[in-house]
Amino acid sequence: MNSQLILFVTIAAVLTITPGADTALVTRNVIARGRLSAFFTTLGIALGCLIHATLSALGLSAVLARSATLFEAVKFAGAIYLIYIGGASLWSAIRAKNKESLPDVEQAALSDRRLRSFTEGMLTNLLNPKVALFYLTFLPQFIAAGEPVLKKSLMLALIHVAMGIIWLIFFASMLHTMSGLFSRSAVRRRLEALTGGLLIAFGLKLAFAKR
Repeated sequence: MNSQLILFVTIAAVLTITPGADTALVTRNVIARGRLSAFFTTLGIALGCLIHATLSALGLSAVLARSATLFEAVKFAGAIYLIYIGGASLWSAIRAKNKESLPDVEQAALSDRRLRSFTEGMLTNLLNPKVALFYLTFLPQFIAAGEPVLKKSLMLALIHVAMGIIWLIFFASMLHTMSGLFSRSAVRRRLEALTGGLLIAFGLKLAFAKR
């Protein structure tokens, strides 16, 4: 492993474990739907990142970077989606408190929970133009002159995505070991409300983000 690749892995590792919207979403889904749903959320997140990375390697993300209108449209769509998910979490916490409703993990069918979790993870990243700009600006710094751009870009992206999958699955598993705390309805409501608030905050942050 050369020094350039070591530097990339080091920086990517720090970025991976830094809490963000992905971490908040996985936390929310562990609490609301269980560990398996969090795993599917992680797979959705990974697919969203891979799509952005592939578009970046092919040069298509440059269109997003150059077009202010397209950037703003994708940005606001992503912000609205994050706020929607966060609002749904807050509403679920309030409804559970007022009506003592059963947890989401008991209400929804298993396949439905998996699909919803996967879709949430994927759309959270696909509708975030900052992810596209990250791959467009970050990866080229680790591609030397003369190296095949597409091949090297995809390799670096796969390393970053793999690190993300490993970290989020580990994180979800650690949270799951504390699932006994979540079984207490009051604690579960508070945590679901907290993660909902964080997702709304990340949505508002995205809405006001600049290129």
